[in-house]
Amino acid sequence: MRIVEKIEKLRIQMEQYGISAYIIPSSDPHQSEYVADRWKSREWISGFTGSAGTIAITLYHAALWTDSRYFLQGEEELENTGIELMKMGLPQTPSIEDWIISLLKAGDVVACDGYNFSINHIHNLENKLKQNHLILNYKIDLIDKIWNNRPQLPTSPIFEHDIQFTGKSRAQKLEEIRQRMGATDAHIISTLDDIAWTLNIRGNDVECNPLAISYCWIEKTRTYLFIDPHKISKELKSSLQKDNIYIKEYQEITHFLKALPQDYSILIHPQSLNAVLFDAIPKGTKIINGRTIATDLKTIKNSTEIAHIKQAMAKDAVALLKLFRWLEKELQHRTIPETEVAEQLIEFRKEGKDYYGESFPAIVGYNGNGAIVHYRPLPNKCAQLKNEGILLLDSGGQYHNGTTDITRTIALGEATPTQKKHFTLVLKGHIALATQHFPEGTTGLQLDTLTRQFLWKQNLNFGHGTGHGVGFFLNVHEGPQGIGPLPQGRYMEPFKEGMFTSNEPGLYLTNEYGIRIENLILAVKDNENEFGKFLKFETLTLFPIDAHLVDETILTTNEKEWLNQYHQEVFEKVSPLLNDEDDIHWLKEKCKSI
Repeated sequence: MRIVEKIEKLRIQMEQYGISAYIIPSSDPHQSEYVADRWKSREWISGFTGSAGTIAITLYHAALWTDSRYFLQGEEELENTGIELMKMGLPQTPSIEDWIISLLKAGDVVACDGYNFSINHIHNLENKLKQNHLILNYKIDLIDKIWNNRPQLPTSPIFEHDIQFTGKSRAQKLEEIRQRMGATDAHIISTLDDIAWTLNIRGNDVECNPLAISYCWIEKTRTYLFIDPHKISKELKSSLQKDNIYIKEYQEITHFLKALPQDYSILIHPQSLNAVLFDAIPKGTKIINGRTIATDLKTIKNSTEIAHIKQAMAKDAVALLKLFRWLEKELQHRTIPETEVAEQLIEFRKEGKDYYGESFPAIVGYNGNGAIVHYRPLPNKCAQLKNEGILLLDSGGQYHNGTTDITRTIALGEATPTQKKHFTLVLKGHIALATQHFPEGTTGLQLDTLTRQFLWKQNLNFGHGTGHGVGFFLNVHEGPQGIGPLPQGRYMEPFKEGMFTSNEPGLYLTNEYGIRIENLILAVKDNENEFGKFLKFETLTLFPIDAHLVDETILTTNEKEWLNQYHQEVFEKVSPLLNDEDDIHWLKEKCKSI
């Protein structure tokens, strides 16, 4: 069915229910960034495949909002659909609410599926619409009425993430959470990565994210896991029960909440608990708004996790080495489609011990495709790599002992002076963040400027954040912290010792090339004095940065020293894992001092 036909079917349903506008987000009932197939409603009805975006459809208009990472992709995928692309962050772009308000009249009904919206989001939306005499109905799923053969909930089994990797048992984690709950009777967790971390379980319900669709309810002496019981083996069920964790049907969560006594006090996170479940909590119950406790606990990696992450980084480097050696060899006698590069990388990663899968679909962007920030190559539509131009490869692996995310930009032929200049400006920003010392509590907003300063001096910039938190065999994008230019959300989160984050400044020239250099960095203690506790970053990613793209004349002595020391560390830690002398020689050449 074509996109225009899907939208027309939706409009028929809207007219039947007296709805003038319908909003479809990218999220699921757990406010996930990446969702199981069942909840890919926005992608299904619009054809837009980016991970972030919201579509609003009226009886005569349709528009999709997304951020700068997806502007080029959005223009391409929405062409000839009748859906207008709304570029978020630009001054001329109206908000979703303002766009709807401009098209409707007083008394009209705006609708959405409240399972896929947090209670905060619904309250804000409802208030804005009410001020303009519009009505919000957030308890209707129109997509389910028109999506024939809509995917069912995933049924793959879950498994235990062994304590040899996690460093803490689920009993220890639950005790930490209960201590932070204080006198509160219960704490509900709806975010899938927080549940997985808390209970030391993993699943296969979401592409590239080792998660299980579930809810978790924690009381002082017992815990309930709302999940499809068929996904849990007898052995795992018995293990969970030893820690007073009991299994209930996933869909039973609503009835469970409705049956709660009114004298209960419940800690919820209003930015992640969906509106329908919030409404199920009896009136009179004491609601305590706060962040999901596990979010703050899991972002601080423990010593066992850190040791394993370092091992995962070295294994990942071996896979990338094999890929780039293969690429150099193959390009000598043929062109190579971008998709084949992604497929070959998976095969090399599979050779690593404890490999589970990709942490996200590889971004293999050759020349102009590299300027599409979250580009994903598709068979028969992708570019063919040649012995010329620039390749941007952003990829990651999920290992039982860690999650990786690395971007390397390499020259496949002779680079131009301008390309070298641009690459080196990005590198200077990368080094500035990697080498910064800062007081504990410094925010990602403050750190972000370090990476952009050299680009800004040349009237250049990039539209995405500089860094995101990374999970431990969990989501490759993890909160609460981040590094970016906006005074809001994760960019305002204070940095603490043990936070694991990406360092990925870039530069993108439409239809020409993209440049990004990404390593993962760990916040570690630097010093403590009368001015307080100071932190610095330890770079954990281990793979050479392409010296062929470096313009040495614009690097300072300290920047050259950092690059040389980094390459020395890469060689010392990765070469012992190599058995082939040619591999060792290749790595040694790539790690030569400049």
